[in-house]
Amino acid sequence: MSTVQRSAPSRPRIERLPRRRRSRTFRLVRAVVLVVVLAMASWAGIGTVTMPGSASLGVKFVEWVRGHGGASFVAFLENTWYAINQPPTGGKPPRHALTPVGHVDATASGPLPAPARVIPFAKPPLANEGVWTPEGPLVNGVPTLYVTLMRPDPIHTSLVAGVAWMDTRLLRFIQYAGAQEPPGGGPWPYMAPITNPVAADLVAAFNSGFRMQDANGGYYAYGRTAVPLRNGAASFVISTSGVPTIETWTHGNHVPKGIAVVRQNLIPLISNGRINPLVNSTNFAIWGATVGNQLLVWRSGVGITRNGALVYVTGPGLSVASLARLLARVGAVNAMELDINSDWTDFFYFNHQLGQAASPSDGYRLVYDMLRPPQRYFEGTARDFVVAEVRPSLANG
Repeated sequence: MSTVQRSAPSRPRIERLPRRRRSRTFRLVRAVVLVVVLAMASWAGIGTVTMPGSASLGVKFVEWVRGHGGASFVAFLENTWYAINQPPTGGKPPRHALTPVGHVDATASGPLPAPARVIPFAKPPLANEGVWTPEGPLVNGVPTLYVTLMRPDPIHTSLVAGVAWMDTRLLRFIQYAGAQEPPGGGPWPYMAPITNPVAADLVAAFNSGFRMQDANGGYYAYGRTAVPLRNGAASFVISTSGVPTIETWTHGNHVPKGIAVVRQNLIPLISNGRINPLVNSTNFAIWGATVGNQLLVWRSGVGITRNGALVYVTGPGLSVASLARLLARVGAVNAMELDINSDWTDFFYFNHQLGQAASPSDGYRLVYDMLRPPQRYFEGTARDFVVAEVRPSLANG
């Protein structure tokens, strides 16, 4: 369409503030905003600043606002930010991004067969993409953990997602409580930070689900209910012997014998090998009143394979649907979403000598551009999380 030039007199004249006056006005507005933020921070009290963990002051402040009636406001800001800052299409990841940073030399096969190479979504596959690497402390030469890296879809080809495969016959899983999640305070049998004797047999640590106020589910651990359980909720279940499963909960507040932990979060992503068709729903009542399910952000999820291995997936630029497809691609037949956003999605694995306490220096991020460092769970933290350790009977055998 051509542009018609009009003479200046036909337009109403717009009066502009002089540059110096505009600058003063901007500084005034900025000062007012700063005063408001400082007032809110003062209202939040010293507890916000001293919230346990390595999260930035900004993240701690947002968490305080979210927990004191500002959840909808925070969700609005997050959705607006992510809608404007969606990941780019095309491109390639950095050269090192598809190479795991650890690696151990396995000399034997384990109780579960090693995972088969994953067929990447993007073509052609890049070097190392979908190839599993043994990690973690060995048990008589057998790896307890394998990891692989791959692009999450054929469109956002500069992004990299990480997958961890864990042998549940060699590992025992433990639910750790944080200082604020679950609500109600301790004591709990396992609370952050990770210390001995668990640190001596540590293999991996990873994030749990949403804050309970957003999880649309309950929390039961080691004989105590922090939040009532909900039928139909996706549930990370740990048996009294430390074996994890992913279930759609049907028992109400009755916890069957033999179950030590039920940590619920939203609804299932995958049930009996079928991806939930609701992964494409935009109903916040289904996927939590946080970031919309179709926005591409850091997400995480966990699933169980047909032979009982536990698989964890995380990465940037994921929707609920693409997270479900990733979990299905790596063999999950039952799966659920865990936490989202870069501040709360992390998986660390530790290559150290069994019997010697693991430390942050032994730890590796699953994905190269994860935000948090491996020391996250070696210090106080507000959120609950999951630990995988070598079964004591094997570590001491």
